Amino acid sequence: MNDILVAGAIMLGVASFFGVVLAVANRYLSVYEDPRVAQVEELLPGTNCGACGQPGCHAFAEVLVEGRAAPGQCSVSSPDGVEAIAAFLGVDAGFQEKRVARLHCAGGKSSVRKLADYRGLTSCRAAALVTGGERACSWGCLGLADCESACGFGAIRMNSEALPVVEIDRCTACGDCVDVCPMDLFTLEPVSSRTIVQCNSPLAGEEAREICSVACDACGRCAADAEPGVIEMVGGLPEVRAPLRASEACTYRCPTGAIRWVEGNQFQPLKIVSDREVAHG
Repeated sequence: MNDILVAGAIMLGVASFFGVVLAVANRYLSVYEDPRVAQVEELLPGTNCGACGQPGCHAFAEVLVEGRAAPGQCSVSSPDGVEAIAAFLGVDAGFQEKRVARLHCAGGKSSVRKLADYRGLTSCRAAALVTGGERACSWGCLGLADCESACGFGAIRMNSEALPVVEIDRCTACGDCVDVCPMDLFTLEPVSSRTIVQCNSPLAGEEAREICSVACDACGRCAADAEPGVIEMVGGLPEVRAPLRASEACTYRCPTGAIRWVEGNQFQPLKIVSDREVAHG
């Protein structure tokens, strides 16, 4: 009986000791958090997508309360949600243009010469490591849907050409597709940037077209048709230097459709205009 009492007393003493230690630690080591952080976090969508530049909604709520960010930087929140946060904090809602993921490749399975039958793990990363997949282009989309699997918002679907189509209404610009693509084909672009270069191949002329019928052949017509300084040919590919000054006209004479004027989702039917049609407006 005495042993039981002694054991109980020891356990009570140990518990009391650690209780005191925890109380002292809480008193001197605790970090104060503004109660508004939790309230702002409740007003955020809770997607933890990182599109705002923070690792999650809680971190974004902290910088909002500290005044280091504007509510409008959350591209996932609805306009009403942004206004609710701004009203709660008594700040201006701010504005950040929506960004979406764009794919810099249009080489689907019917456009790219088939090199082999790939029968490995159904993963772009696996194919890139082992054989490079079955398509002859070493710089294009492998079509095995890693981006679709990585997108937690259901914003990417594979089309009949085994190319990913980004639904801009669902895209949050979280960047998961950018990170997962082994070919580095995705970038995050403002929706106002409508001139999209849909090729990543450094090849030129007939060499490029032999591999892919929609490859950029480095003809330079897009740069010639754009206003000065808008498009520049770099390494055989057009680089859009001033997207807000670009117009649809710079895409009309592209012989392959490698540069497109995109309104909405990519991979809508091609609109290629002949030289005569351009000359006559």
